[in-house]
Amino acid sequence: MYVISSNKRNYRIYPLHKFYEVYLNILERKKHLMSINRNLKLLTLAIIMFIISSCSRNPVTGKKEFVLMSESQEINMGKGYDPQVLATYGVYDDPKMQNFITAKGKEMAAISHRPHLPYEFKVVDSPVVNAFAVPGGFVYFTRGIMAHFNNEAEFAGVLGHEIGHITARHSVQQQTKQMFGQFLFIGGLIVSEDFRNFADLASQGMGLLFLKFGRDDESQSDELGVDYSSEIGYDAVEMAGFFNTLKRMRVESGQATPTFMSTHPDPGDRYNRVQVMAREEQKANPNKQYKINRDSYLKMIDGMIYGEDPRQGYTENGAFYHPELLFQFPVPSGWRVNNTPAQVQMSPEDGNAILTMDLAAGTDLRAAANTFVQENKLTVIEQSSSNVNGNSAYTLIAESTPTQANGGQEQAQSPTLRMLTYFISYGGKIYKFNGLSKKADFNKYFSDFQRSMKNFKKLTDQSKINKKPTTIAIKTVKKNATLQTALAGYSMQGSQLKELAILNGMELTDQVKAGSLIKTLGTLGGGAAAPSSNTGNENSNSGTGINTNTNTTNTGSTNSDGGIKNNKTGTSGTKVTKPGGTKIGSKGKLKKKKKD
Repeated sequence: MYVISSNKRNYRIYPLHKFYEVYLNILERKKHLMSINRNLKLLTLAIIMFIISSCSRNPVTGKKEFVLMSESQEINMGKGYDPQVLATYGVYDDPKMQNFITAKGKEMAAISHRPHLPYEFKVVDSPVVNAFAVPGGFVYFTRGIMAHFNNEAEFAGVLGHEIGHITARHSVQQQTKQMFGQFLFIGGLIVSEDFRNFADLASQGMGLLFLKFGRDDESQSDELGVDYSSEIGYDAVEMAGFFNTLKRMRVESGQATPTFMSTHPDPGDRYNRVQVMAREEQKANPNKQYKINRDSYLKMIDGMIYGEDPRQGYTENGAFYHPELLFQFPVPSGWRVNNTPAQVQMSPEDGNAILTMDLAAGTDLRAAANTFVQENKLTVIEQSSSNVNGNSAYTLIAESTPTQANGGQEQAQSPTLRMLTYFISYGGKIYKFNGLSKKADFNKYFSDFQRSMKNFKKLTDQSKINKKPTTIAIKTVKKNATLQTALAGYSMQGSQLKELAILNGMELTDQVKAGSLIKTLGTLGGGAAAPSSNTGNENSNSGTGINTNTNTTNTGSTNSDGGIKNNKTGTSGTKVTKPGGTKIGSKGKLKKKKKD
């Protein structure tokens, strides 16, 4: 028996058993499709249940939000970041200041929306004007930002802003959204995100990558800063004044540096908006006294090191000098320098290259090069022995291919990186220079890389070796005068005047009263600081970079072994390093926390 089948134009004759086979095949396919559909429904239901279970109530707004991190995971993340932050910056050794920020931080945390977190507050040894927090309750202030506050109330406002990012879980939300941009903010540098996965950078503290908050987050944290600082009795109007100082610093520097406004974008008319919020808060509590505490704060920071500490390495007139390890090398023209406990890091304005210098393990040049190649999974293009100003050296050009993931598939569009690396034997140590860029850009930066590496040499200039750190020197105004006149009375001159106007949060034409306190610049051991003669490279550790941030992510562990920041111990020859390494140096009124 046969069955006739047609499809408009053609007729086909099938034996009956063939027709049955086709029919059964169709039935089987329908069953399979029904099974897939059923599985998809189950998967969809599972996803919905996962989203529901991942929704938690925001401690500040009271609204439900989707996050992929529990509070315990958030705390553990912060505990993991803390040693990396300390390895990257080092701790600033000033017990009085440390006790101050701990006391104020604990007081503010207790009245916040998340008082139960294991908060820790630390001053880190970096001149970059910077305050940031990592998830779980860890808050950091650099000595650079502490030098720029002019009273306790300004400090309290920024402290409240940073605690606000933690209590509102802004960092956790960013992790959930994976808000990475085209560039990474690292210390005082901007570098291409293409360098994120290069292991040698991640392992030396470059894994601390700062992310950008949205304007809504900033509005909320500004409001929390006003709320929290007012709650513990500080005049939040002063917080607005400090934001104005940050804005002036950015304009004065003329550089597209990673500033407070870069990572914490201005939600719109920030200065006036914060002032209005502060006035409203005070109007709602007319019987409450709000303190500023200018003199007590200025006395606390008297003698603090300001800008780079030359004992840890410094940049001047286009060269990097290390007085204790007695070496120097030129910095590429126009490049910014970030001197961390792990590395000296240099990068051009566009962020498309990075040049680093640190120490390699061991004393054998070829072995150090082989270890570097193996650990970073590099393909060597060229390699040879050489000599750098009388010092044995080993050089190589190599490439790092895109990292492999997801069963061997390449990560999306990761470019090949090419590098020039010099290993130089000097003073019983191996100094490793590494110049890195995308392969397509390598020829553009090759001469910059090579010039720094080939001109590494012994430092013999006694004026560079004996350079003393600049300090904050608090002085009493002798008579009623303009700020400029008062500063000139303490031998401040030239470029120091504009810098000190910003440092004091004033204009040079502002009147100051006899008996009031002002900041001037001195030197460690006494005496007025000489005006800066640095006309070369911009240095992110010069006290002019602004980078106030509250979220970091990590692409690798920070291993500071081999860093070269030296700190005197009173012994001859050997220096004890700081922990972590050595330096080469809203939406309406916010929901208030209920009182018990």
